[in-house]
Amino acid sequence: MKSPAPLKVFMALAILVVVSSVSYGIYLVGTPAEQRTLKFDQRRVGDLTDISFAVASYWEDTDRLPETLADLQGRQTFIRSAEDPETGEPYEYRVLSEKGYELCAVFTTDSAEQDREFPPPFSARVWEHSAGRVCFGLEAASIDEMRRRGGPVRAP
Repeated sequence: MKSPAPLKVFMALAILVVVSSVSYGIYLVGTPAEQRTLKFDQRRVGDLTDISFAVASYWEDTDRLPETLADLQGRQTFIRSAEDPETGEPYEYRVLSEKGYELCAVFTTDSAEQDREFPPPFSARVWEHSAGRVCFGLEAASIDEMRRRGGPVRAP
């Protein structure tokens, strides 16, 4: 028994609507691989933020910067990870001066290319990055000052 023509047209339209909806959804949010890459970069920024607050706490307690990230272990500060979530490589940390230091990470995306509905807050602008290895020159500050400013203090 053959299907009536209107049923075939309805099925074809339904399939077209479903395929179009899925395609448009992927266009809007990106492919799963793109989302995974974006999440890794967001995690890197989160890790660097945690590290900068831990460095500030260390500096506030000791009046000096830690020599290495290992010096932050066992303290009452929270660092989710001092290693890249994708590669497992440690983030780079380097003391530049009495209060100045540098944190480096390798990013996969360019933060300027991310679609945003609103301008990013100051705390996010501190961590703006291009794709590839990026180093952030930061300056030790008190935890209260960092909270007041909305994040780490960029070195001049």
